[in-house]
Amino acid sequence: MSHQVDRLFDALADDQRRELLFALLKTDARSETSPYSDSSPDETIVVSGDRLQRQHVHLPKLADYGFIEWEGDGNAVERGPQFEAIRPLLEVLHVHREELRDCGSTPRR
Repeated sequence: MSHQVDRLFDALADDQRRELLFALLKTDARSETSPYSDSSPDETIVVSGDRLQRQHVHLPKLADYGFIEWEGDGNAVERGPQFEAIRPLLEVLHVHREELRDCGSTPRR
């Protein structure tokens, strides 16, 4: 179980990966990572940050974990066979997003 939990938290450890997973949570099962897609905004995932790092680090990692399905030469991203394993954690984080937003701030004295 520890290895499985480590994979969940590792997947969520980076802003780009979290953004993509949250977008897949909110949309249908298939979306695009390209901001230049002709899809409607509800179906388009616009992932900010370094495109090179996204293509060579973040998307492959999420695909290796099975949270997404992604072809290395395209922008189409779908929920992977293990997406349901991360869904409960994504939903909890989404519900508590306002509270968690302040977690990194320095406490006042």
